[in-house]
Amino acid sequence: MPTLNLPVAGGKIAAYTMQPPMQLPAAKPPFNRIAYAAAHVVPNPLADNNPWLDHSIDWDATMAFRRHVWSLGLGVAEAMDTAQRGMGMDWPNSLELIRRTLDAAKDFPGALVGSGTGTDHLEPSASVTVDDVIRAYEEQCAAVEKLGGRIVLMASRALVKAARSPDDYAKVYGRVLSQVKQPVIIHWLGEMFDPALEGYWGHKDHMKAMDVAIDVIKANAAKIDGIKISLLDKDKEIAMRRRLPKGVRMYTGDDFNYAELIAGDEQGYSDALLGIFDAIAPAASAALGAFTRGDTKAFHDILAPTVPLSRHIFKTPTRFYKTGVVFMAYLTGLQSHFTMIGGQESTRSTLHLAELFRLADAAGLLSDPEKAAARMRVVMATRGVDA
Repeated sequence: MPTLNLPVAGGKIAAYTMQPPMQLPAAKPPFNRIAYAAAHVVPNPLADNNPWLDHSIDWDATMAFRRHVWSLGLGVAEAMDTAQRGMGMDWPNSLELIRRTLDAAKDFPGALVGSGTGTDHLEPSASVTVDDVIRAYEEQCAAVEKLGGRIVLMASRALVKAARSPDDYAKVYGRVLSQVKQPVIIHWLGEMFDPALEGYWGHKDHMKAMDVAIDVIKANAAKIDGIKISLLDKDKEIAMRRRLPKGVRMYTGDDFNYAELIAGDEQGYSDALLGIFDAIAPAASAALGAFTRGDTKAFHDILAPTVPLSRHIFKTPTRFYKTGVVFMAYLTGLQSHFTMIGGQESTRSTLHLAELFRLADAAGLLSDPEKAAARMRVVMATRGVDA
């Protein structure tokens, strides 16, 4: 197996010998849990542009990754935060991404696609009103529904600015949900993922915020398929899950504790809509296949080694997790380069990437060790390390 010289704590370099990859059993969907991978986008690294300012997307590579996800029996959550929505990916490009993904999904009968829909074309300034937020949501919802897409209703930075009380959240969600054609997934994205969303639902205290969200869900339950909460706190997710009206799903967004939340307990379980499933899609598919067959031990045996990797990728500042997700796609040969929209590949340190490599290898996720090692050496060389 390949041996590389990689950075370790203290500014030192240490030899690391890779291990054989995990042999994952072939999964046979459908699974007994709904599972979406929030998918990233692939830019065109050869475009003549200003990377911090312009968007040059490699549509072929981006769609190829979605086909990879569907081939494993997972759904695609499109144009959400993993796709750098709000961190380089604007609404016009997001709508084009949704259009292309819905078209590509036609080649996979029954493929799941959830389309991120929000208010990000509305500047979240002090002058924005609640009615402005409603109109912005309506505009994006109408555009997605015109394409035949199913909505994932994303949290709104503008609503945080405009709302004066929890009642404003109830007003916005009530108006928007009353108009949707199909039940939606609501996304409650915590401030650890986006600091601009602190105080969502009108409270900085998550439990008080949860009360507001539950009231909104109960008042509009017929228009809601489920809610994804991304608070990285399993106890809060379980508490909310147990309060949901019958027929409304909990989609875990907890990239720290997903295995046990998906497995569930005697009072229920969570389905999944996860950014980490982008990075570990083959393992997620194999684990869900095992779980569906009733092999709970295999489910946990496959996913348990991925948890340290996920916790590393999503470590503080959590919003930069996209860099780790894209790095995994590069290491595993799912894209040809380690480049991101807005130059976001620079948001994690050399030491962080080295530890990510070691954890991915320890989890058995680097299916082609020679290729992964060669690509790691290229990245390390650009950062002054002779790996």
